[in-house]
Amino acid sequence: MKQQLSLQGKSQYDSSIAPHYRNSACGPTTIHVILQYFDTSAPSVNELYQKLGGTKIGLFKWRLLYNLRKLLPTWDIRSCTLKEALQEIDAGRPVAMRFDRYFSLQWFDRKSTFAYHWVPLIGYEVHNDTLLLIFHDNGGQNRDSQIRTALFQNNAKVLQFVKIAPK
Repeated sequence: MKQQLSLQGKSQYDSSIAPHYRNSACGPTTIHVILQYFDTSAPSVNELYQKLGGTKIGLFKWRLLYNLRKLLPTWDIRSCTLKEALQEIDAGRPVAMRFDRYFSLQWFDRKSTFAYHWVPLIGYEVHNDTLLLIFHDNGGQNRDSQIRTALFQNNAKVLQFVKIAPK
């Protein structure tokens, strides 16, 4: 079984993003891509970096939740479980997904796809009882965003999900 949303990704190293934000712009880029999915007049990544409280070491989840709720008071913005995240995908809505070895105290977990990175979760596939997560990776210094996959079982201890949906 496979479910995947059609969503236009963006590189956090895009020329439209301020150079001093790029290394730590994965969170605001993820939110921009998700908001753009719902409404083409979404704030720019630079605006979101400032309004959400981005820092040189990334965007803290608690700060994302607090500031995005202020920015979009009528939306349903909250942490959610894996089950809820997959239900959001089934309902046609992408989810913000964070890989985080540091604050989950999994410093030596070398199986996880990223040490610390926010990405838009856009789908999943279940095959032989194995869950594969499908996401845009927000690009690299010389590469556009691309669709990638990660085994849930290799990342379970470091993943967190944020539901972002209009009410």
